[in-house]
Amino acid sequence: MRALHLPPESLPPWLHGSVKLSHSNVVSTQNKPIPTLVLAGKKQHQKEDPVFTYPTKPLGFKHMTHSTPIHLYLHDMRPENDLSLKKYANSAVDMISLAENGCVQDAESLWNEFLYSSLRPSIHLVSSLVIAYAKSGNFNQISRVLSQIRGRDFSWLPQAYSLSISCFGIGGRLDLMENALNEMVSLGFRVDSATANAYVVYYSKYGSLAEMEAAYGRLKRSRILIEEEGIRAMSFAYMKEKKFYKLGEFLRNVGLGRRNVGNLLWNLLLLSYAVNFKMKSLQREFLGMLGAGFRPDLTSFNIRALAFSKMNLFWDLHLSLEHMRHDNVVPDLVTYGCVVDAYMAKRMGRNLDFALKKMVNLDEYPSVATDSFVFEAMGKGDFHLASEAFLEFNEHKKWTYRKLIEIYLKKRHRRWIFGIMHKRSKNKPVLEC
Repeated sequence: MRALHLPPESLPPWLHGSVKLSHSNVVSTQNKPIPTLVLAGKKQHQKEDPVFTYPTKPLGFKHMTHSTPIHLYLHDMRPENDLSLKKYANSAVDMISLAENGCVQDAESLWNEFLYSSLRPSIHLVSSLVIAYAKSGNFNQISRVLSQIRGRDFSWLPQAYSLSISCFGIGGRLDLMENALNEMVSLGFRVDSATANAYVVYYSKYGSLAEMEAAYGRLKRSRILIEEEGIRAMSFAYMKEKKFYKLGEFLRNVGLGRRNVGNLLWNLLLLSYAVNFKMKSLQREFLGMLGAGFRPDLTSFNIRALAFSKMNLFWDLHLSLEHMRHDNVVPDLVTYGCVVDAYMAKRMGRNLDFALKKMVNLDEYPSVATDSFVFEAMGKGDFHLASEAFLEFNEHKKWTYRKLIEIYLKKRHRRWIFGIMHKRSKNKPVLEC
C-alpha cells in the first residue's frame, strides 16, 4: 500500500471550522517519538471535556506524553486508577503508531479492544487513528472505522465524518469521499459549509471538469455558499484545461458583487479576457469593476499590464502606471517586468527612463505581491524570471529594482552583441587554400 505523507500544511483550512488541532509531544512505550495528529472536538463537548482547545488554525501533528490527561482519549476512564491510565495511554499511542506504519491487523486489534470495552473513545483517539491510516494509505480502513462507529451514539460522529472526507480527498479517493458524504447525509447529519466546500475542492483537484461542476451544482442546491478556497480550486481547474470562457461563466454564476472574497472574482474575470488578449472586453470589465464599487488592487493592475506589455500597447501601459500611482498602489516585480519586457521587445531600452520615472519604489528591495493564479494563466516574463534567478543566486546582496534592471540590461546587451557576431560568422565566406 502506497504511503500518503500528510504534512501539517496539507490539511485544508476548511477543517478549521469543524475540528481543530492542538500541539504537544508523544512518547511511545519504546521511548521513541511517534507523531500522531489529535484533534479537539466542537464547542458542544466543552462541558464533558473541559481541556479541549480551539486554536484558529492547525498547528501540526499533536504528540502525547504520559503526563497528558487520558480523558482526552477515553471519556469514561476514572482518573484515580493510575495503572489503568498508563496502560490505556500506552495502548493508544501504540495503536496510532502501528496504524501509521501500515501494521493494519495489530492496530485493528487494539482498536477493537477500545471499541468493544466499557470505555468510550473520544474524537481525539478516533481522529488520530483516521489520520494515521490516511498517512499509511489505508483508506479502506478509515471506511471500516466509520462503519464500526456509525451505529453508536457518539456525539462526535459528524466531526469524524468531516475528517474522513478530508482524508479521502487529500488521498484522491473521490469514490470513498462520495460514499462518506452520502452516509453522513443519510444519518441525518448536517453538512456544514466547510465540509461542502472541501467536497468541491477535491473534485476540482482530482476529478474531471464535469464531476467538478456536478459537485458545485450539489453545493448550490444545498444553498451553501462557495468560499474562497472553492472558487480558487475551480478556477485553477478551468485554467488548467484552458477553458477561460467557462471560467467567466462560473464567476458570473457565483456573483461578481460578493464582497467577502475581496477582488478575487473580478481579478479572475479580468484574467479570463487578458489571457486571450480580448482588450476591449478587458477594458469593459475593468470599468465594470470600478462601477460596481470595487477598488483595483495590485493584481488587477498587473493583469492588465501583462496584456498591454505582450500586445506592445505602450500608451495603455503608461495610463495604467499613472492610475496605479494615483491610487497609491505600489508596483512589484511583475509590474517592472511588464515595463522592461515591453521596451526590450521593441529594442527601446534607452527610453526606459521615461516609464521608470513613474515608479515610486525603484530603490526598494524587490518583491512579488501579485496573486499566483496570474502566473498559472499567463506565465512569467523574461525580466521576472531573470530577476528571480539573480535574487536566488546572491541572497545576501542588497538588491533593488534599479540594480536588477541595470544588470538585466547589461546581460541583454551582451546577448544581443553575441547574436550579431554569431550571424556575421555564419555569413562570412570560407577562405580556400
